[in-house]
Amino acid sequence: MTLSAAIRPLVRFAPSPTGYLHIGNARPALFNWLFARRHGGRFLLRYDDTDIARSKAEYAEAIAEDLGWLGIVPDQVIRQSERLAIYDAAAERLRGAGRLYPCYETADELDRRRKRQLARGLPPIYDRAALKLTDEQKAAFAAEGRKPHWRFLLEAREVAWDDLVRGASHVDCASLSDPVLVREDGSYLYTLPSVVDDIETGVTHVIRGEDHVTNTAVQAQIFEALGASLPVFGHHNLLTTASGEGLSKRLGHLSLRGLRETGVEALAVAALATLVGTSDAVRPVASLDELTGLVELAHVSRAPAKFDEHELETLSARTLHQLPLAAVSERLAALGLPVDEAFWQAVRGNLAKLDEAAQWWRVVQGPVTPVIADPGFAATAAELLPAEPFDATTWKSWTQAVSAATGAKGKALFMPLRQALTGLDHGPELAALLPLIGREKALKRLADQSA
Repeated sequence: MTLSAAIRPLVRFAPSPTGYLHIGNARPALFNWLFARRHGGRFLLRYDDTDIARSKAEYAEAIAEDLGWLGIVPDQVIRQSERLAIYDAAAERLRGAGRLYPCYETADELDRRRKRQLARGLPPIYDRAALKLTDEQKAAFAAEGRKPHWRFLLEAREVAWDDLVRGASHVDCASLSDPVLVREDGSYLYTLPSVVDDIETGVTHVIRGEDHVTNTAVQAQIFEALGASLPVFGHHNLLTTASGEGLSKRLGHLSLRGLRETGVEALAVAALATLVGTSDAVRPVASLDELTGLVELAHVSRAPAKFDEHELETLSARTLHQLPLAAVSERLAALGLPVDEAFWQAVRGNLAKLDEAAQWWRVVQGPVTPVIADPGFAATAAELLPAEPFDATTWKSWTQAVSAATGAKGKALFMPLRQALTGLDHGPELAALLPLIGREKALKRLADQSA
């Protein structure tokens, strides 16, 4: 998509602070953030926290922390709980225009009515019975202690828009129930505050999951009823589990917090969350700048995007293998490891998770308990070990000399040396490790001494 240079997009991510973000939530957050970066725009974090009973301050803090881990830093943060007066004013405008009307049915009454409609083969749409109530009937309900909930009067027409992802889109509002915007206790459901905030903050593009397509038709009519122009909408496919099930906030091991605690790379989460289910291949990226250049909403498929935990683990390791020292320096220091280019280049290709680097630093520093199967072979190797300084060529010249002296080749040559120097039968290339271990420790280990 190409935007006019005069348009500076403002997008928003609007989570409810009622639980921890999971990788499915990361998808719209990142799509919005990357879209803003790609087009020189701004990113608004809006806490949809009008559900006072379920919204928690600790969840709001966790959302900010999880977004920060992904690299998302909002340009602005607002909380709906602090903006109730603005919603009250909008609701009054809609009441004055005859678009917001009171309804007195209880939840049980509405449920029985829906069941009767279904039994008769009719769609379970609200029948607008409340519009026929007289003032006397409303007064009688009030005398009973009933408080009304308030519905928005939809116009029975088609709402159409050009979707950033889906192209030409439309919904026939004649097939929808008038949505409840205000509960009996005066609190707001999601719909009205969302529209009002988009208007008041100047949101230009609303990018969200395809489960909001019907909401978009409803909200479009509310935008128009409030005298506002529509933002541009984009509805992307949703992440599902590999078996096709929806992701839930309660799926703790797939929460961003849980993934971070297990050592998954944030860039891997970002790449998989945005590239899976698109025409672009999922691949490791070195930065969010690189990912910004890859993610294009027009490339998002209409088919569900299936998330595979094993694929994330693999992608995380591949991401780690290509990261420069600067990208991990603070985390290495936090682990008590050296911020050293030679060490990082030596070990990064063997890491599945960053904290595994500690194992290889212990191998370098010692003490290591060597494994010596053939003391004579180890003694010969020690005699042929070159003088320092060691460099990238030392390993090759040394092993060539040991091979010539012992006749050992291939695994028979390399494995005894690896086991003697590291105590292990696997690990990073010894051409890179040997200069870090140094000649003194190498000689001790070849002599079967812990060093």
